Amino acid sequence: QVQLVESGGGLAQPGGSLRLSCAASGTILEHHAIGWFRQAPGKEREGVTCISLYDDTTYYADSVKGRFTISRDNAKNTVYLQMNSLKPEDTAIYYCAADLYNAYNLCSGSLQTIASWGQGTQVTVSS
Repeated sequence: QVQLVESGGGLAQPGGSLRLSCAASGTILEHHAIGWFRQAPGKEREGVTCISLYDDTTYYADSVKGRFTISRDNAKNTVYLQMNSLKPEDTAIYYCAADLYNAYNLCSGSLQTIASWGQGTQVTVSS
């Protein structure tokens, strides 16, 4: 089982930036993928971006391509989400998740089958 703890959420102005961190612990295997999901009020949770730990393959939702970047620090067992050019529609609770998938399948597959989730961190984009 993998334990995940998110941090770094907060308030940003439109056009601003935030960086989220996801610290992972437990049994992390090289064939895990770790990703970021978000859920806005009244909407379903959606995959934002995921990374395969095996080969660093990444997946990005169309809505964040060119603005968000996922990266990882192996020494710290931490995955980051750098969010630039933030928009009000990026406002949501952001969750970190992990499972034995590749990046594409983790981000775009069924959320109900994902084994590990963090507690979430609020991101609010508003002037």
